[in-house]
Parts: sequence; C-alpha cells; structure tokens
Amino acid sequence: MTSGIRFENVSVAYGGNGGTTALDSLDLTVEPGEVMALLGPSGSGKTTALRAVAGFVRPVSGRVFIGGRDVTGLPPHLRGIGMVVQQYALFPHMRVKDNVAFGLRAQKAPKRDTAVRVAEALDMTGMAAYASRYPRELSGGQQQRVAIARALAIRPMVLLLDEPLSALDAQLRSGMLAELARLHRELPDVSMLYVTHDQAEALTLADRIAVMDKARLQDCGTPQELYRRPRTEFTASFVGNANLLPVTVGSGSVSFAGAEVKVSTGGASAGAKATLCVRPHLVGLGRGPNPLRGRLTEIQWRGSTHRLYVDVAGHRVTADVRELRRTPELGDTVTLHFAPEDAVLLPAGQGASDA
Repeated sequence: MTSGIRFENVSVAYGGNGGTTALDSLDLTVEPGEVMALLGPSGSGKTTALRAVAGFVRPVSGRVFIGGRDVTGLPPHLRGIGMVVQQYALFPHMRVKDNVAFGLRAQKAPKRDTAVRVAEALDMTGMAAYASRYPRELSGGQQQRVAIARALAIRPMVLLLDEPLSALDAQLRSGMLAELARLHRELPDVSMLYVTHDQAEALTLADRIAVMDKARLQDCGTPQELYRRPRTEFTASFVGNANLLPVTVGSGSVSFAGAEVKVSTGGASAGAKATLCVRPHLVGLGRGPNPLRGRLTEIQWRGSTHRLYVDVAGHRVTADVRELRRTPELGDTVTLHFAPEDAVLLPAGQGASDA
C-alpha cells in the first residue's frame, strides 16, 4: 500500500444530514511522504478531518482516499494507519514493550516479527532502554515517545497526529518537535497529517499547512508562502502575528490614517477598501520608508526583542525591535517605518483588526 491522503469534497455532520456541520466540502491532498499540518482554532474542523481519515467518523458526503484506495467505508483497523493523540492512551497495566506491541498483536503478526518491530520502533524513538517499565514510571515526554513508537511499530504508510504535544511543557514540546522532524527524515515514505492549533508547531514541522476555520479550508501552502504572502486576513492573523491595517487604495499607494503609504497595490482598483498586512518584526523604530507616527501605549521585553505597541490614529501597530539604544517611555510619540516590499495588500474582510 502506498502513502498519501486525499479528501474529495468531504463533509461531516454530527447528527447526520441537517445536523451540525463539523467539516464542510473539504478538498485536500497530502502527497506521499509529506507532512501536512491542519492548523486552526477550536471547532475549525481540523480534528474532524483527521477522524474522517482514521475512520472514526463517517462523511455524509464525499470520499476519503489513502494511497489511492477509497477507504470511506472501511473500519479503522483496515486502513493501514498509525495514530498518536494528545493524552498518550497507553495501557497502564502493560509494560512499554507490550504497549508498543499491542497493534501488532491485534493484527496477529508472528511473534518473531512482533519482537523485531517493537525493538525497531523503540530504538527509533529513543526508548529502547525503557522497554520493561510501566507508563507510570515515565515522564510525559517519554510516554508520548512510547505512543509514537506504538504507532510506528505497525509500519503505517499514514501517521495521524492529533495535538500530540499539547500536554507537554514548552521545553519538552520543543524537544519532541525536533524528534518528529528527525522521524520524518528517517521515514520519507510516510505521510503525516498533523493537527494543531499551535502555529509554531505547524511552521516548524510541516511541509505545507492547511488553515481551517468554521469547518472549511481557508488556505493552503508552504509555511513560507502563508507567512510571507498570506492571501486572507484570517491566514495572516493565525499564521504568525500580523498588523492588519484598514486602508484605501490609491494609485501606486494606499492611504492609512490620513497618510500615504507606498506599497504594491497589485492591480487593486483606486478607491477600494483593503487591508494592509505587515509582520511586526518587519516594522522598525525611527526614520525610514513609510513613516507612521503615534503614541507608545505598551512595551514588552521578550529577551531578544522589545515588542512595542503604538497607537496610530486609533489603530494599534505592533513592532518587534531587536536593539534599543534608549528605551522609550510610555506615552512618548514615536515613529515606526516599514519597507514597501515587506507589506502585503489583502482584500478587506469581515472582522478586520489590528494585531
């Protein structure tokens, strides 16, 4: 069986047709060997999409394919998938090696093959030395490694991960992200569908990110594409931090808070309303192109940067500044600036805001 996942106009409604729509007409392809992150807020449909691949929910319309095979009507155990969830789901009465072997024994794999695969999976996840321990004798990060080993032991072509790091602290999460990236390099044929609401996880691990909201796919692209050139306000605000400023399109420039701002208008009609997106780390303090003057309302030290919040004619503009020779005082009038090529003009949408 080959890898890869394809959603073909998949809709899921709890309560059947006419019930609550949890996933609306999803068309999405995860290429063989690709890590696709489903990123979105709670209730956006990302976990429902993963459960549709796993076979835990049945679409009311559309089809799900794994490796080119229509699996829409197949039970979970016949789909050839491995799955890792946020709460580990380990059996407390079983030792680590028996937890890892569980899926293989359910498949009635030969004992010799089971022993080899368990050892292989534990070695791959760095847990070989803990094979005889019980889950209660492990840390949270170690338990999650065992859960990943169990999923890998059956040698799936598709690995589903549902918020797998959300129960870990920041340091463990960072380490596990590195481990998952390493596993991806060592398992180049395995497709991974990774559900998260954490943008840093998606940006770090994924080859592509599918941005979900209100049960629908809003955007899809590489992390670089979505961060540097988002296509919608929602993508801009959810994939990284963004200043989203309401502007009026002019000829080769836009108007913001009564000031002319030079940016590429991309052929937008003069007089049209739009939203200007500028990432905070691309906004500088002091003189420069596209100056914006305002009052400093808040400053936060974040180790390597200071985050400045500036009120510009009633709109909050955020700047992440790396070096400050003199820290300005709250209430000071300051000037921010950004390069024309660092701004992206987006269609004006509902709920435009300043980040």
